Amino acid sequence: MAELFVDYLRRRLPLVEAALADAAARPLTQGAPADDLTSYLYAPVARFTASGGKRVRPVLALLGSEAVGGRAEDALSCAVAVELFQSAALIHDDIADEGELRRGEPCLHRVEGTGLAINAGDLALAQVFEVVLADEGLSPERKVRALSEIVAMERHTLEGQALDLGWVRDRRWDLSTEDYLYMVRSKTAWYSAAVPLFVGALVGGGSERAARGLLELGLTAGVAFQLQDDLLNLVGDAAAQGKDFRSDVTEGKRTLAVVWALEHLGDDGRAELIALLDAGVSDAPRLERAVELIELGGGIDRCRALARELADDARERADALLEAGLVSAEARDLLASMADFFVERAG
Repeated sequence: MAELFVDYLRRRLPLVEAALADAAARPLTQGAPADDLTSYLYAPVARFTASGGKRVRPVLALLGSEAVGGRAEDALSCAVAVELFQSAALIHDDIADEGELRRGEPCLHRVEGTGLAINAGDLALAQVFEVVLADEGLSPERKVRALSEIVAMERHTLEGQALDLGWVRDRRWDLSTEDYLYMVRSKTAWYSAAVPLFVGALVGGGSERAARGLLELGLTAGVAFQLQDDLLNLVGDAAAQGKDFRSDVTEGKRTLAVVWALEHLGDDGRAELIALLDAGVSDAPRLERAVELIELGGGIDRCRALARELADDARERADALLEAGLVSAEARDLLASMADFFVERAG
């Protein structure tokens, strides 16, 4: 069933790529300063954004619009805004995590330096507002509503990031599954699925009820998306992930698999796993041992099972939207396929 959404991604990708290219920012001046500004600021942001992956988030904004009877083009500026926020979030996240690689290339702060990378991320955040405000196809009312929801999305993401970083800084291991789910819902689900669908429906002319239904569906599916990411990092294809494989262990990430394992391991196993996570291990034998302990604590199985449960819940929400006459049968099928794709993808 995931193939239906994969085909939709393929068909809508050219629209998104063209809109991203058109939205590329340029210096506010001409002459010699413009050349330096291009080198120090605009070109790095453009390169980073152009290197994006499958463009799932912006395409979901188009799907949100089409699901309620609007056009994909109605949501293009919001789609671009979401992708620019993704660029900013990743640039800043890599600095906070002291990351080395992003999308198989050196992180932006490794290439440009921390100061210029922070500035580049800030430019991407400014562009989030610029692209929506410049959209002549949206009424002032829809622009304001879309931007208010995007700002709320940013706040949720920042809250989740604060918890994720703070727990690592303070060496917190007293976390529950509920703590993790709140964090990841905030950090990932709002901007990865929920708000793209939500604002797409709003600017596409959908009812408040339909848009809210898509928001809730996206929150559920968005958590499943992150759980699959966590699984791939621990037990996915090592060759495909390269140096990023098992980086969550090295960085001591509080993933669901880890939190669950710590809740269910015995005292000795729990102490050993915490020691490995605290030590920032990066050699293969100790990484393998950490994953073995996570598996012994049931973390891998629980993560996989919950991802599937949430994907099934999202599918049921899509059915309910169809039954209420809020989306078309085609949209229901795409939303259900999206949920499957989130937990079946291998990268």
